[in-house]
Amino acid sequence: MKLEELKKKKILIVGKGIEGSAAYKYLRKHLKNTIVDIVDQKGGKNYLDSQKNYDFAVKSPGIEPELITIPYTTVTNIFLANAKGKIIGVTGTKGKSTTSTLIYKMLKAQGLDAYLGGNIGQSSLDFIDKLNDNSWTVLEMSSYQLSDLKISPHIVVVLMITSEHLNYHKTQEEYINAKRNILRFQTSQDYAVINKDYPASQESDIYAVGQIFRISREREVGNGCFVENNCIWYAKDGKKEKIIETAKIKLLGSHNLENVCSASCVASIIGVSKTNIVKVLGEFKGLEHRLEFIGEKNGILFYNDSLATVPEAAIGAMEALPDTETLIAGGFDRGLDYSGLGQYLNSGKIKTLILFPPSGARIWEEICKVASEKNRPEKFEVISMEQAVRIAGVKTLPGKICLLSPASASFGIFKDYKDRGEQFRKEVQKLN
Repeated sequence: MKLEELKKKKILIVGKGIEGSAAYKYLRKHLKNTIVDIVDQKGGKNYLDSQKNYDFAVKSPGIEPELITIPYTTVTNIFLANAKGKIIGVTGTKGKSTTSTLIYKMLKAQGLDAYLGGNIGQSSLDFIDKLNDNSWTVLEMSSYQLSDLKISPHIVVVLMITSEHLNYHKTQEEYINAKRNILRFQTSQDYAVINKDYPASQESDIYAVGQIFRISREREVGNGCFVENNCIWYAKDGKKEKIIETAKIKLLGSHNLENVCSASCVASIIGVSKTNIVKVLGEFKGLEHRLEFIGEKNGILFYNDSLATVPEAAIGAMEALPDTETLIAGGFDRGLDYSGLGQYLNSGKIKTLILFPPSGARIWEEICKVASEKNRPEKFEVISMEQAVRIAGVKTLPGKICLLSPASASFGIFKDYKDRGEQFRKEVQKLN
């Protein structure tokens, strides 16, 4: 929504988190004679009663739309309507942060005026006033931010889509449609980079009207990026060029090749040189809380993968770290399907399984459905990270890995995934 359209309205911002606070600061700066107020659920259960006194609301991500009874917009829509330069939007169930960061680093390596924001931790409104016509903004976009989108980014990346946030989106179909919304308002001048390896992602092309590029780590594609013969390739108009050998990529895990292909494809479309793409891929080791090596104690290697909030991510982490003997999992239960994780844990590779409630109980149920008692890992139920790490320190053999990869959200025992990862780091450091 253009700033001009908001000038004569009484505005209520709902939510005082990162996005809401940035919106308050931005609107107060640019709409000096407009009433702009902000409320938050910490103000009590009746915090939304005052909305009837306003003309318009700015809804923060995660606030359910049905709670807003007046016309509203979002920080994402305000940014997309008012930002200068070009915007790259990245969405998917997993890989958003890694892919967004890779693209940003590749653009910076090329010397472009680039910014990174959205769901990754900094609101895009914090830097909107710095943008010019030559700027590039990389936005990590969650389903919360996409469900009521009105404008699409110039370049859209659709990564792996699987089930998540079913506590907010009532059905899997609603969640997938929210993700696909990122494409809905593109024009023929825009670009879509779509993961070909997952049906829900691949079929998102029904909304793509611009140029489509595909990525795959399983097969060759037409226009796009793919993995073949242990190399990343970029293909366009019938010609293909080798970007880098996979052995030279610093990121751990074969699942990360999807993110590498997506970022390399976007960078290539924009005109980043192969030299600069290769430079970033040869240096970037990953994000905090994503397959992050945090130390060795008594010969045990500890890895923090707190960002793994769905079962597929936890499976990818264990595949990336085949010496994993102890897994710490479980947390907030969003009704995800843990049957695939149960099957994977039937292999006998994981000797010790340390579980947080309440989803830990559901993970264990799935294991018990498929694994004989002899094949099941030894199970421990815990309610604190201190307990979890102490058990891991006793049960994991020297030379083996203890992996925190929860396959669940963090809420309840922890503030967020960062808090969970930091507590893990702190408790590992305390081990004798």
